Amino acid sequence: MPAVEIAPDELKTLLDRGETIHLLDVREPEEVHICTLPGAQNIPMLQLFSGLAQPSARPDAAVVVYCHHGIRSMDAAEFLLQQGYTNVRSLAGGIDGWAATCEPSMPRY
Repeated sequence: MPAVEIAPDELKTLLDRGETIHLLDVREPEEVHICTLPGAQNIPMLQLFSGLAQPSARPDAAVVVYCHHGIRSMDAAEFLLQQGYTNVRSLAGGIDGWAATCEPSMPRY
C-alpha cells in the first residue's frame, strides 16, 4: 500500500485542533537547524532505514513524516508502512511547502 500525502493546510488544521500527531522529520541535522516543526522527532532517513533509530510513536499512532520537499518523506512513510505502522502520511511539499502555505515567516532554504 503506497503512502498517502497530507497537505500542509490540512496538517495545520489538525494540529490547531489539538489532534495527537507524531511528527517525524527525516532531514539531516544541518537542515533541522534551519527550521523545524515544534515537537518533531528527527531521525535522518538513512538512520531510519538502517534501523539505527525508530520513531517513538506506537505503530497505530497518527504519524506525519516530512523532509525538505516531500520526496524523502514519501520514501520514509512507505518504509514505515512496510514496518507495520498503519496510519502514516507524508507532508506534501515538505517543510518548504509548510513554510510557503502555513508559516511564511519560517526560514526557507
